[in-house]
Formats: sequence, structure tokens, C-alpha cells
Amino acid sequence: MRNGKKRLRRIAWSVCILIALLLAGGTGFLQWYALEAGGNERGKDLKASYAFMYDHYPFLRHWVDSLERAGALRDTFICAPDDTRLHALYLYADTATPRTAIAVHGYTDNAVRMLHIAYLYHHDLHYNVLLPDLRFAGLSGGNHIQMGWKDRKDVQQWMEVANSLFAPKGGQTDMVVHGISMGAATTMCVSGDPQPPFVRCFIADCGYTSVWDEFAGELQNQFGLPPFPLLHLASWATGLRYGWTFQEASPLRQVRKCRYPMLFIHGTEDTFVPTWMGDSLYAAKPGIKAYWRVPGATHADSYLKYPKEYTEKVKRFLKRYNIPKDMNNLPH
Repeated sequence: MRNGKKRLRRIAWSVCILIALLLAGGTGFLQWYALEAGGNERGKDLKASYAFMYDHYPFLRHWVDSLERAGALRDTFICAPDDTRLHALYLYADTATPRTAIAVHGYTDNAVRMLHIAYLYHHDLHYNVLLPDLRFAGLSGGNHIQMGWKDRKDVQQWMEVANSLFAPKGGQTDMVVHGISMGAATTMCVSGDPQPPFVRCFIADCGYTSVWDEFAGELQNQFGLPPFPLLHLASWATGLRYGWTFQEASPLRQVRKCRYPMLFIHGTEDTFVPTWMGDSLYAAKPGIKAYWRVPGATHADSYLKYPKEYTEKVKRFLKRYNIPKDMNNLPH
């Protein structure tokens, strides 16, 4: 009888240890898969990124070639407060203007993969443009993908850099921040913080409500698993390792605090960042806002599907809101 109890205890402990090992392994894999993405090879492969953009947007090749021949597509580097080296591409407008766009790329992408948005602003609208590489992407440093939450601090630093680059003597820029996918989440996270006086408006194209919501959806879609317990453990482990959690990384919460005009764009057939997230974000935003639900568009392909309409929507929004005004008089 006593031997039987000992055997049951050994079996119970073995099962507990096995479960703990499986959970630890699953947590580590999920964190690696979602935030380290195999070293983010796609986001760091600039040659492949240019090839991808030229294949999907053939008009970019001639434009980029002309910019490079003129020395107009430039690199700049800065150091974040933690000494991480950050990189961005930038272009001066072809006419003297204070109007400036910061264009923020998506998950496992880089600045090069936002050249179509740079084309919209620089070629079509004659804006100055700055394209940052977020951490762990392109030529920027960093050891993991921050999903837009801590990235907001880096983008805020880039906003100041862009203002110093593009502001007319004795003045300041009129700035829009425009992001796609994780870049839209970053943009919305930026929007909920206090803004410098040169910021005018924001554009968020297919951003998610929160990192928790996005990862929970993908955990179900890709692996058929519920959030508990792996997502809870991965969020906790990310807090220990990187200093932020999936729950706190909430564009939805930040958008509720935003008092600047914002244009939301979201494809009606988006399943990677489901359209309901765009609907929820738009509903949560107080004050001035607009929403283009793009018919038939999947994730992050609204410009690819409707380039003229996309450009016109952005142009109309900016014509109305990217102008100097007393931000204290905007509705809350």
C-alpha cells in the first residue's frame, strides 16, 4: 500500500514536471516566434525588401533610382536614451514646405517596405518624409520586436529629428504620423501621449486594438490554442525579459486619450488584423475622426488595391487637418 502511494506521488510529480517543461517550452517558443521572429530575417534583408517593393509597386523603381542619382534618399542614425542605434531614411520635399510625414512600417518589415507611402507623400503631395526602421528591423539595433508599444518612444524621438530636419528657419513643421499594421499600432500608441506643438494629425491603416487581442487571435488561428495559459505566461515572461506586457500594449487605450484628428483605414476582408479591430478603434476615438473601410481589401493592401483612392482619401484628410491651428480648440 505504502509503495503504491509512493508510486502515485512519483507519477504525479513526473506529470507536473512534464507539464511545467511543456509550458516553459511553449512560452519560450511563443515569445521567440512572435517577438524575435527567427532574428527577423525578412525585416533585415534590405535587398529582398527592395525586390518585393519593385515587384508589387513597379513605379517605385524609376522613382527610387532618380532619388538615388540625385542623392535625395538619405540615411540618418540617432541613439535612443538606452544607447540603441536607430536608423531612418528621409527625403526633402521638392518644394519649400513645412509639411512633413513620418511613415511607420509594420511587423517584420522595415523602412524600405514603406516606400509606397513615401511616394504618396513625397511624389504626389510634395511633403518631406522620414521613414524610421523600428527596433530589430532594417539598420536599427534592438533585440526584439516591440509591437508598437515601446516603439512609440522611438517614434517620438524621430518626430523631433524630422522637425529639426524639415522646419523652415525660425519655424516648425506641420506633421502627420502615418502607420500601417504594427506601424498603425505604433502611431496610435504615439497619439495618446502628449504631443509636441508641430503635430497636426494621425493616420492608422489596419492597426490592432492591443497586442493581447492580436496574439490571442493568431494563437487560435495558427495553432488552435486558447489564450490560457500560454499567452498569459508569454506576456509575463516578456515583462520580465523586456519590460512590457501584452496587456499594457494597447493602442485602443491610447486612442481613447487622443485629441488630434485621426483617419482610420481598414480592409473589409482583413483576417490577420480583423476588421472589427478597426471598427472598435474608430468607435473609441473621441473628437475629430474619419474612417475608410476599404471594400475587398485584405491586410495592409489597401494602397495596393486602390492607389488612386487611397491617395485621394489621405489628401483630403490632410488638406483639412494638416494645417497650423490652436490644438486647444479641437473637440475632445
